[in-house]
Amino acid sequence: MQTRNQEYAAKIFEQVMQVRDELGKDGSNNYGSLAHRLPVFVRTAGLAQALAFVEARDGAAGRKLLRDIAAVVNEEELLARSRTAELPEYMLLTRNVLAALAWYKRFAQSVLGVEAGADREGVGE
Repeated sequence: MQTRNQEYAAKIFEQVMQVRDELGKDGSNNYGSLAHRLPVFVRTAGLAQALAFVEARDGAAGRKLLRDIAAVVNEEELLARSRTAELPEYMLLTRNVLAALAWYKRFAQSVLGVEAGADREGVGE
């Protein structure tokens, strides 16, 4: 039996390796940069607003990251659930997404070579 963190790490590692192989350097940099910025935005603006912002503004890399997060936390309709969930479910969803995002940040650094602050523009501007 694996812990939640082990499951997340294994799934996210595979996803980030796929990003590295399929999106090229620019796409990988955008994906990695967003992986660094999104946890801060979730903490400051809330899950629903952060996910909606990424969907609206961060192009193919953002949509890929949202699909990947949804697959990892086993919530196919992640954006819709973030908008409609009752408070206890919303809090659990936020906690699971933040736990997953910690792994995205780590693999953005180790696999994609994207460091924090290497983004093109700040989220929430």
